Amino acid sequence: MNLHDFFFGVYPYLAGTVFILGNWLRFDREQYTWKSDSSQLLSKQYMRAASNMFHVGIICIFFGHLGGLLTPHSWIVAAGISDLNHQYMAMLLGVIFGLVCLSGGLMLWLRRMYNRRVRATSRVRDIFILGWILLTLMLGLSTIPVSWGHAAQGDSATMIALTLWAQSIVTFSPAPAAIADVSLIFKLHVVMGMTIFLLFPFTRLVHVWSVPVQYLGRAYQIVRVKRIPAR
Repeated sequence: MNLHDFFFGVYPYLAGTVFILGNWLRFDREQYTWKSDSSQLLSKQYMRAASNMFHVGIICIFFGHLGGLLTPHSWIVAAGISDLNHQYMAMLLGVIFGLVCLSGGLMLWLRRMYNRRVRATSRVRDIFILGWILLTLMLGLSTIPVSWGHAAQGDSATMIALTLWAQSIVTFSPAPAAIADVSLIFKLHVVMGMTIFLLFPFTRLVHVWSVPVQYLGRAYQIVRVKRIPAR
């Protein structure tokens, strides 16, 4: 087995297995570490804007990749969307949300690195995973000019190859040969993206499972303020 077949035929399942078992074991054995370790109390400067940009961007990127790669090609054609239009849509949304996420992430990284109070309470893995996500984002944005060049020539073969490969992975019929001819920059982006799932259980990223969705449907809280008359 060569490196290509390992990274695009075996590695997805290795990362996925660690992701599933790691999250389960951490929740079962280390629930006191299952938190975001918010540093907002230490420093609020730029925190809200940076956090909102990062989270909105990364959520949209995740679901954009999920939908774009796993939606059957026949469904896209049936919706009247050509392969080239699909590629242009993916590039446009990728640039918008990629830059939003990157901007917010860089602000958070600089804050964590150069704010002494925040840095003093930061773990190495906190800094590492944020840096890894930012590098993955930058690689993803670096694929846009390449994709744009392909689209300008009427070539959507790379996009189709990546979707076929992703769908082969989730259907447990890995086909690493499907992306054998894809440019290296796309392959690096994919490997770094899969590695995020490998590292996920060992970092603060686990807090995404505890998102308080129930808050959307809970009853309003009535807060009464007791006013003390002036003397």
